[in-house]
Amino acid sequence: MEYWALAMFLVLFLLLLIGYPVAFTLGAIALGFGSIFLGFEFFSLLPLRIWGVMTNFTLLAVPLFVFMGVILEKSGIAEELLDTMGRLFGNLRGGLAISVVVVGALLAATTGVVGASVVTMTVIALPSMLKRGYSPALASGTIAASGTLGQIIPPSIILILLGDVVGVPEGELFMAAAVPGTLLILAYILYVIWTAWRHPEAAPAITNSADDSTHLVFSVIKSLVPPMLLILAVLGSIFFGIASPTESAAVGALGAILLAAIHRRMNLANLREALQRTTRLTSMVFIIFIGATAFGLVFVGMGGDKLILDLFTGLPGGKWTFLVLSMLLIFFLGFFLDFIEICFIVVPVIAPVAIHMGIDPLWFALLIALNLQTSFLTPPFGFSLFYLKASAPPSLKLESIYRGIVPFVAIQIVVLGLIIAFPQISLWLPELMSK
Repeated sequence: MEYWALAMFLVLFLLLLIGYPVAFTLGAIALGFGSIFLGFEFFSLLPLRIWGVMTNFTLLAVPLFVFMGVILEKSGIAEELLDTMGRLFGNLRGGLAISVVVVGALLAATTGVVGASVVTMTVIALPSMLKRGYSPALASGTIAASGTLGQIIPPSIILILLGDVVGVPEGELFMAAAVPGTLLILAYILYVIWTAWRHPEAAPAITNSADDSTHLVFSVIKSLVPPMLLILAVLGSIFFGIASPTESAAVGALGAILLAAIHRRMNLANLREALQRTTRLTSMVFIIFIGATAFGLVFVGMGGDKLILDLFTGLPGGKWTFLVLSMLLIFFLGFFLDFIEICFIVVPVIAPVAIHMGIDPLWFALLIALNLQTSFLTPPFGFSLFYLKASAPPSLKLESIYRGIVPFVAIQIVVLGLIIAFPQISLWLPELMSK
């Protein structure tokens, strides 16, 4: 029966590649295999599992953070940040690209919505970069990669979901993710500077006018202070133990409404659209979660978890072989599956094996989050590439986008390897705050 449990995965991936909806495919496979091998009475456990998902207090942070991100997208903060940072760094070679990275990091720490960040920066920054002579590959690659920072820099939806699936405190995972997130930001900026030095024509400097310089300090303060206060309120309350991630998400949602009101963007139409988008995205996440719960229940009931454990523990090299293979598996699946699907389908299978082998679950969850970030940039189903191409001018070729993201995917892999080789780089902050 255990080998039939593995057949569930084969059928699942075949149906997903054909194009069937993920949530209903998961549920249908679970019902089909479960009724054949375990009997219909086995599913008497399923309502309790679903009830546990729907009443999980931690997961309440998901719609709140999504709502916060959508409201901030409507507030005009991104436009102000891009304009101000462009003026601040514009007189440097590669200055516009550096400003995109900085703004992408700030948006990641406030909105956390990858699609919104990529689309906003594509619409506002990309035409200006191309007009001023930037290489299409460098411009598109910088925007796509900076937009994905919302996956690893807290508050991140994937960190909340991974924390729940792996079984680690979301607050500690947020703290652990701050270090690799910072490393990625610095690595992106260094790559831009190196490219501008090697190929000055690919990232020319822009001279600001005297009038711009006069008002630049005021503009920086005006555009930076509101999002920084929001970041401090949300992440500071988590890091210092003042609030749980769910409670801080509520604070963030209220802060986003206030910022939108200050920018005079808080009207009934924007509120209605934010609520509708939040409901759609949250419903999608939870319906996949419910389908994955049914799938996982049948998989464990058929003994698939024991088979996977025996398979990995029997490999030479112990936990390091398992770690390399699991990271390669997630990286490969990221070419074809969405990060939510990998989180709910694959992670529940390999996480117990990691814990059994003595791997720190907090560190393992962080490695998965870093790995999943690359799925937004890897073709053919990299969502950042879709967002970028759909929002870019028609003159931007898909070939330029693909060439542009290659160095940034390599940077993400290097940072992932660094965190694997030196776990304490990311774990020192949670350990410090716990003392």
